[in-house]
Amino acid sequence: MKNIHTSVDRRDWLKWAMAAGAASAAPSWAQSTWPGKPVTLIVPFPAGGGTDAFARPLSAQFSKLTGKQLIIDNKGGAGGTLGANVAAKSAPDGYNFFMGAVHHTIAPFMYSKLDYDLERDLVPLILVANVPQVLVVNPKKFQNADFKAFLDMLKKNPGQFNYGSAGGGTSHHLAGELFKLQTKTFITHIPYRGAGPALQDLMAGNVDMMFDGLGSSATHIKSGRIKAMMVSGNKRNAAFPDVPCSTELGLPDYTVSTWYGIWAPKGTPTDAQARMVEEVRRACQADDAKAVWAGQGADFPNLTGAQFDAFIKKELTKWSQVVKASGAKLD
Repeated sequence: MKNIHTSVDRRDWLKWAMAAGAASAAPSWAQSTWPGKPVTLIVPFPAGGGTDAFARPLSAQFSKLTGKQLIIDNKGGAGGTLGANVAAKSAPDGYNFFMGAVHHTIAPFMYSKLDYDLERDLVPLILVANVPQVLVVNPKKFQNADFKAFLDMLKKNPGQFNYGSAGGGTSHHLAGELFKLQTKTFITHIPYRGAGPALQDLMAGNVDMMFDGLGSSATHIKSGRIKAMMVSGNKRNAAFPDVPCSTELGLPDYTVSTWYGIWAPKGTPTDAQARMVEEVRRACQADDAKAVWAGQGADFPNLTGAQFDAFIKKELTKWSQVVKASGAKLD
């Protein structure tokens, strides 16, 4: 009987040991199975906009790599703040994410009240695209002037030149205000209902210049209908190597870009956050995605977690100062 009990006890111990080993080896929150179902990416602008231009290719690559669909859910309205509010209040179950943009670091200072807090309610995961702003002018207005001559004309004729934008409070508008602050010039702001109409009037000569995302201006620069005077940042853009960057022109702090990143609702499991970052990074580094990014003059910054958070804080500080100096406000 003693031997029988010993044998039984040994079998029970082995079962317990195997179960305990399996439990300790299993990744927390079923990491190996994520995503186990389609993932939703809330895009806070209408379909066909600038955010969509990166979200859709990203979705295609994510779905190809993971075998699960990344569903784009467009929630446009109120300059992107409506969709941000929806994302902030969505279930933090590891299957809801948010693709925001530079506008979301401007909004807290443009609107007197928001129903969400970017830093409190959303967790920054990864910065996926960065499109530099470019200063473009009507070539007939400035003929063969280089940047120095162009700047001299602005300084000698305050208020005599104007710039178009996609509307009050947009990154186009505030890029112009930042330029004015840093160059100590005065240019009249002409807001339009979108970047498209502003570009059309620039090409027609109805406005003198525009601070635009390189992606939407690229075709018109190449055709010669508008002229690029400066691309923002500390390096020239590979698609336009002849256009000087702001740093080499004496404006080292003029780093304006239209950027796009991904956040998770606060409370999302950390394993799901980590896997989302991993899969988004793989998707952005796929050849098809690289071709799309390059075609729009964009790069993939690959800033994640604390790095992306630090980037956001820097953008918030910058835009708060620009909004305050410009006096712009929306309700």
